[in-house]
Amino acid sequence: MKSDIQIAQDAKLDHIKKVAEQLNISEDDLEYYGKYKAKLSDELWEKVKDNPDGKLVLVTAINPTPAGEGKTTTTVGLGQAFGKMNVKSVIALREPSLGPCFGIKGGAAGGGNAQVVPMEDLNLHFTGDFHAITSANNLLAAMLDNHIQQGNTLNIDAKQIVWKRCVDMNDRVLRNIIVGLGRKADGVVREDHFIITVASEIMAVLCLAEDRKDLKERLGRIVVAYTYEGQPVTAKQINAVGAMAALLKDALKPNLIQTLENTPAIIHGGPFANIAHGCNSVRATKTALKLADVVVTEAGFGADLGAEKFLDIKCRMADLKPNAIVLVATVRALKYNGGVIKTELSKENLEALKNGIVNLEKHIENLQKFGVPIVVSLNRFITDTDAELSYVKEFCESRNCEFSLCEVWEKGGQGGIDLAKKVLVTMETKESHYKPLYELNLSIKDKIETIAKEIYGADGVTYDSMAESAIKTIEALGYKELPICMAKNQYSLSDDATKLGRPTGFTINIREVYVSAGAGFVVAITGSVMTMPGLPKVPAAEGIDVDEDGRITGLF
Repeated sequence: MKSDIQIAQDAKLDHIKKVAEQLNISEDDLEYYGKYKAKLSDELWEKVKDNPDGKLVLVTAINPTPAGEGKTTTTVGLGQAFGKMNVKSVIALREPSLGPCFGIKGGAAGGGNAQVVPMEDLNLHFTGDFHAITSANNLLAAMLDNHIQQGNTLNIDAKQIVWKRCVDMNDRVLRNIIVGLGRKADGVVREDHFIITVASEIMAVLCLAEDRKDLKERLGRIVVAYTYEGQPVTAKQINAVGAMAALLKDALKPNLIQTLENTPAIIHGGPFANIAHGCNSVRATKTALKLADVVVTEAGFGADLGAEKFLDIKCRMADLKPNAIVLVATVRALKYNGGVIKTELSKENLEALKNGIVNLEKHIENLQKFGVPIVVSLNRFITDTDAELSYVKEFCESRNCEFSLCEVWEKGGQGGIDLAKKVLVTMETKESHYKPLYELNLSIKDKIETIAKEIYGADGVTYDSMAESAIKTIEALGYKELPICMAKNQYSLSDDATKLGRPTGFTINIREVYVSAGAGFVVAITGSVMTMPGLPKVPAAEGIDVDEDGRITGLF
């Protein structure tokens, strides 16, 4: 059996010009990055902005497990299935980060016969967007430190600097560092920190910006530090906005590539869903809606993270109204949630399935609170039994959800036709009444507690003293009416990764709260979630290589 990278490398790719023609995009609106990648020009939006919007489908999943759920694979396969049905469609995804690619999770191009290609390019440097974001982030950090060194006319308190440097790599030793050591000319000695690029506020800003003007306004609002009097200092005050925007000039443009079946894929932006808002760019999604009849997009990790943020942050800010949600699960993952160890997941176990399906049940209930109709997509494995499949089907249909067995990993688009048909029927017969979970005029604590209780199932919320103090400051500074971006582990509905299924009787602890004024949300960090991950004992990087012909191996 071929590996994912072998399938991708053996694929016959169309020139990106031919892929673009499926969406009526002319060559004049493509900025080529070789034969198989292109950026969409700024002028394209002006040509299509008055087109009617297509239908928007969100793909999300249950909480991830080592057994795998296949959310991106389902997204890609669904797009391929629409292509086989001659439905004018496009998938709109995030760009992968190098962190998990070289860490434990691997890349994010889908899998099997449902992938976006060129897979190696996408998972590595792609079109340089992440490099541009990293550079803009670190330019701001350098200009901030330089301002302090050169006289500090803004009266910045070096102990209240909140802007962190970033790198797109899992590197735990950079979480807490000391900068400015050496001579007096080498800067002010202070504690500093690194985060992974996908957690940078600039990533969120890029993904939420409507256009270049909006981008610059958001960059200018970024809070980088506080004065000795406790007043916020912004990137605009540091005079960094113009240079940052110049670095991001091309990164703001969405990228066009293709699936294994040569259907179009717009890939742009990449905030993590456990520590950021987990959705691709507004610009990519809105452009896609003007180009196609159906747009399939994805939100990261489980529906408690990516989907909640998609629906409460992205849709609210960008005035997007999803028409349907596909919720992805597997029998194996449900049995894992029911207490079965990974090595025993291939055996039929209806009791464990019944115990673990409560995780799926909670995600269905959560998504129904947003008023959008749901289709449950069950990724089929060869070890799944008829009894297990029937049980899940009956469970979902009894909860007013369409149900589909999905086989896109094995069969590509052909294996997703039933899912595509169910999605189309759902959008035709069930009206979406999308609404956010909470109103913005609530207090920060009320919004946090609404998410914790309604989405996670918590009994309540506790706050560390620093978080309590930060909330008071943020509200006093006028940021009370921003949405909340919860930073939480992805493996559990709770803030404890070991609590699988549908945990009850727990509280969520908020250890840190800060404002991302440029992005336009307040971040609440729970438990021990890290904004700079570390590598595992045996990182995936150890298995990656390139031969004398330039062919990459070991990437997955």
